[in-house]
Amino acid sequence: MSTPPMTDDVVHEPDPEFIDSTNVAAFMDSYGIDDYEELIARTGPGLEGEPDSGVEWFWDELVDYLDIEFDKPYEQVRDNTEGPQFTQWYPGGRLNIAHNTLDRHATVDNPHRNRVACIWEGEPGETREYTFHELHREANRVANALEERGIETGDTVGLYMPMVPEVVSILYGCFKVGAIAVPIFSGFGVDATATRIDDSECSMLFTGDGFYRRGDPVFLKETADKAIEQTEFVEHCLVYDRLGSANQSTEHEIAFDESRDEWWHDAIAEQSSEYDTKSLPADQESMLLYSSGTTGKPKGIVHTHAGILMQCAKEIYFGFDHKPADRFFWVSDIGWMMGPWMLLGNHTFGGTVFIYEGAPDYPEPNRFWSMIDRHNLTVFGISPTAIRALRKHGDHWVDNHDLSSLRLLGSTGEPWDPESWQWFYEQVGGGEAPIINISGGTEICGCFLMPMPTQPLKPCTLGGPGLGMDVDIVDEAGNSITDDHERGYLVARDSCPSVTKSLWSGDERYLDEYWSTWDDLWDHGDWAQQDEDGFWFLHGRADDALNVAGRKIGPAEIEGVLTDHEAVNQAATIGVPDETTGTAVVVYVVCENGVDPSDELRGELREVVGEKHGKPFRPREIRFVEGLPKTQSGKIVRRAIAAVHTGQELGDLSSIENPELLETLADQS
Repeated sequence: MSTPPMTDDVVHEPDPEFIDSTNVAAFMDSYGIDDYEELIARTGPGLEGEPDSGVEWFWDELVDYLDIEFDKPYEQVRDNTEGPQFTQWYPGGRLNIAHNTLDRHATVDNPHRNRVACIWEGEPGETREYTFHELHREANRVANALEERGIETGDTVGLYMPMVPEVVSILYGCFKVGAIAVPIFSGFGVDATATRIDDSECSMLFTGDGFYRRGDPVFLKETADKAIEQTEFVEHCLVYDRLGSANQSTEHEIAFDESRDEWWHDAIAEQSSEYDTKSLPADQESMLLYSSGTTGKPKGIVHTHAGILMQCAKEIYFGFDHKPADRFFWVSDIGWMMGPWMLLGNHTFGGTVFIYEGAPDYPEPNRFWSMIDRHNLTVFGISPTAIRALRKHGDHWVDNHDLSSLRLLGSTGEPWDPESWQWFYEQVGGGEAPIINISGGTEICGCFLMPMPTQPLKPCTLGGPGLGMDVDIVDEAGNSITDDHERGYLVARDSCPSVTKSLWSGDERYLDEYWSTWDDLWDHGDWAQQDEDGFWFLHGRADDALNVAGRKIGPAEIEGVLTDHEAVNQAATIGVPDETTGTAVVVYVVCENGVDPSDELRGELREVVGEKHGKPFRPREIRFVEGLPKTQSGKIVRRAIAAVHTGQELGDLSSIENPELLETLADQS
């Protein structure tokens, strides 16, 4: 067993006054819960002999506790007669996400009516604000426009949109009419976009003429047109004018199919601002979120109105301790689950969300810090990859800004390295704001693991199980091993309201992907560990773990050591067959600007890994490359690198932002 990327030291200790002020402390007090361990047991696996505990009890209590409004009460909390794989939550109940996140806040007598629901900043610097009243009127216009074009309950509607405020009204407009929203990441190319339109069979698509990225326009409509040509379903396409194409204020002309395309401002402005939001069954499909598969087509994750609303609201309220004055910013696109997650979770409580259009380092590496300062943002979430990149630019970019408005930090997407975690905590959070490091997936639009803000924290930890989530760490036989503090597989022993109903493509792939490893255990595919103090850690995807001479290590652990070296900008670790050790470590390295690759540097990096993790894990080979294949959210796609290295099939590349790099990896050394 190698040294894990964690320390024995608790770095963050919340003070008693802060703990007493949190929402989770109030919940514990209301139900007579004495400590964190009892909280997790009572809301997850349950306490023996205590009927008022467990997953089912918690999700029932939460409806009233969080003031979730059902139009018709549910008959029972859940029906799991078909097992955890196909649990029905809140059967008999009726509600609508849009009522809970928007309509009720916009009534004349509601104090949230004129509160800002969304603050937006474009990359060139312009800003806009929408109150709940304004957002409500625009979402109603969207709903009327949808119905005018024949969209009914159960129809799929694509959102291939730039990150502008209108994506919020489009999303809620879809919910209002009962349409299934299909968010598609704005950075996807033609094939990835076409795959999602084709699989979901969208008859209507919202898009934009483009958006700005690092000072240049990205022409989204062209990609949308080519994607539509590869499918046969899109009959209506509403185009938002972000770049000025409608009045030809940009030199770039976009194609416009008069039989299919309409400008957003023409189609929406003529609609009534009144609409009677539909009351829908609790398990009515609300969103279709795509999770990229390693091979074949991406997986269509099916979410419901009740399930996704309950999960997002719970996590924002407890994990991120929602307060009325919060201004919440998570770096995301509407096409990733974190986009809808932050909107639904915050808007359930009439909260304010901040949205940014562009690049994190434009025009300079202080863009995020500047926006936090200028807009007094209170919660800031970002990926470890992005923090590693920003950290490389130096502390002075952060030091020149007042970040004292921040009270909580967030992160997700991949394992941390301790040095970057510590930098984020100290430089951005001032050594006071806890890092709520979360992990779950598109499959639940939420988290299996999530620290509570009342907990002490060690670097890189994910705290423990989320509330209402019966999760465990098991060995290859499916037996619990958390008491032994060894690494194992992260699983769920029970369902939760937001778990995907199935996959859009059908039950067979759903069961094979998540339920086929062990009987009645959800296999999430992550490699997890609980230390002797009860802190949970993740070490990457289980199928990425490297077994070197019988000892396992996560690729992120080796990469963390290397990227901390002054000569290394990025690193990707893969395992390759080895006659002696079974698996050998191979690393692809991107050097910092001005650093020349050399055999001397190669040897130095090998020794750094050996000193930190042990000699067996020293890379057999280090290749210096110009860049690494990544997803649009910044994750390095190791499986694609491994496929190139070993000459195997590349599989699904739709999530990769720069697939052209794969052609050059094999030639660079």
